Amino acid sequence: MAERKTGKAGARGARGGSPTVPVVNAANETVREIQLSPTVFAARVNAHLIYEAVKQHRAGARRGTHMTKNRALVSGSGRKPWRQKGTGRARVGEIRTPLWRHGGTVFGPRPRDYSYSMPKKARAAALRSALAQRLEDGGLRVVEGFAVDEPRTRVLRGLLDRLGVRGKAVIVDHEPKDALVLSGRNLPDVRVVADTHLTAYDALDCAHLLVTQEALERLEERLAPEDRG
Repeated sequence: MAERKTGKAGARGARGGSPTVPVVNAANETVREIQLSPTVFAARVNAHLIYEAVKQHRAGARRGTHMTKNRALVSGSGRKPWRQKGTGRARVGEIRTPLWRHGGTVFGPRPRDYSYSMPKKARAAALRSALAQRLEDGGLRVVEGFAVDEPRTRVLRGLLDRLGVRGKAVIVDHEPKDALVLSGRNLPDVRVVADTHLTAYDALDCAHLLVTQEALERLEERLAPEDRG
C-alpha cells in the first residue's frame, strides 16, 4: 500500500501562491506536475459554509416518510361509549380519543419534504472550501485517467489497489463512461460522480478523492469566483 502523502508534501505552496500537485497514471507513476488555481484550491476554508452545505445535502437525502395515526386513522368505533352525564365517569366521545390507550396520536410526525435550496454561489464557495481542505490534508489525488473499457469490477479494483486506495473513495471524472460507473457500482466504498455533480459532502465524505485531470480543469473553470471589479 502506498504511503499517504501529507498536505505539505502532496501540495506545495497550498497557502502561498499557486499550489502544485503531481499527476499519476494507472500504475501510480508520476507523469507530470500541474499548477492548481489559487482562487479555488488556495482559498480560505470556511468551516461554517461547509457545515451549511453538508446539512443541506443531508436534509435533501431524507425520505420523510415517517407517520403516526391520528384519531381518524386508528381502528375502533366512533360511537360514544356512554352517555354524557349521570354515570359518574369522565365524559368521552369515542374510544379513539388520544387520551385513551390505543387512541390516536396528537401532532405526530407527518410525511414531509425536508429538502431546501441553497444559493448557487454559496454552494460553489462551500465546494471550494472543501477542495482546499482536502488538498491541505492530503486526501486529494489527481489521476491522468481511469482506463476502464468494459464494466468489470475486478479491473477497477485492481486499478485502485495499484493507486494504494484503501477505504472510502470518490472518483470524479468529466462525463464518466458507463463502464466506469458500472464497475464502481459493486464496490461498496467507491462512488463515481461527474464533476458537475460533485458536492462539498462528496468531497469530504471519503478517505480518497480521486480526480481526473480533465475533471479538475472543469472544476477550476466552474468554481472560479466571479470578478466583481
